[in-house]
Amino acid sequence: MTSLPDTQSVIAVPMPGGPDALVVETRAVPVPGPGEVLVKVEAAGLNRPDVLQREGGYPPPKGASDILGLEIAGRVAALGEGVEGFSIGDAVVALLSGGGYAEWAVADARCVLPLPKGLGMVEGASLPETFFTVWSNVFDRAGLKPGEVFLVHGGTSGIGVTAIQLAKAFGAVVIATAGSAEKCARCRELGADLAIDYRTEDFVQAVKNFTGGKGADVILDMVGGGYIERNHEAAAVEGRIVQIAFLQGSKVTINFMRVMLKRLTHTGSTLRARDGAFKGAVAAALREKVWPLIEAGAVKPVIDSTFPLGEVAAAHRRMETNAHVGKIVLTV
Repeated sequence: MTSLPDTQSVIAVPMPGGPDALVVETRAVPVPGPGEVLVKVEAAGLNRPDVLQREGGYPPPKGASDILGLEIAGRVAALGEGVEGFSIGDAVVALLSGGGYAEWAVADARCVLPLPKGLGMVEGASLPETFFTVWSNVFDRAGLKPGEVFLVHGGTSGIGVTAIQLAKAFGAVVIATAGSAEKCARCRELGADLAIDYRTEDFVQAVKNFTGGKGADVILDMVGGGYIERNHEAAAVEGRIVQIAFLQGSKVTINFMRVMLKRLTHTGSTLRARDGAFKGAVAAALREKVWPLIEAGAVKPVIDSTFPLGEVAAAHRRMETNAHVGKIVLTV
């Protein structure tokens, strides 16, 4: 095996702040422990939690790296004790609890998947965070079934483009909201049966009109705030709403009568702090049920833009404009 360097360049946040708070630091190359894989990073995906952590609002879980970055693609460089199923040089993607904005990163082997055939590293790095999130929330937690109506807010976000395609691939009727006519058009291109411009339309009324008054069976929401009660309005009887973020805030006053009358389930989850066993089970489901769809071209990564690792501040500024469609990826 080729000897590894002692040090590497990483992106750190010495003090919380705006995009310019991101700085290049020299750190030690991590050593994989039992059950871990060391990956030579070639690309790392950007996600909204990275922005929140940079601002000081989303600290890493206990024991996780303070380096930003929750997903990577690259090649296996070293294997920790007890790791099977991977070889040095394998092209892989991995979900991390932190440490992705770096030249080398350690991942729990249970959260490492082969790079899908036909994809490059940039496309691969766009997969883990959103695919793990959508699968565990929409299919496992909310139990979306073929023929049900699925509503996702933020249809052109990284989560949104993934949710539209997966829900459609598994037989749901898909509705998405987005913030412009152009973004709505992109949602329809990705498979949405209805795309609602939330700036010009009332999504509650649009969903009811489209479904003949029935509403959506499953709603995936990362907006929160005023959307929480409106989601209850837009939901069908026995509807399931899954909360995964709060762009408009987590504290609201709502009337729970509608939850009772419609027998709604409003649940939610976070992914980063979940243990390796949980994430490993999601990884196994993705490998069995979703990776073949990606390799067949039925579900495709959507890349908005790429930035070199040293231009990470520009990448964060791009995310903060909310103009992106799909994933922003750093190249290492």
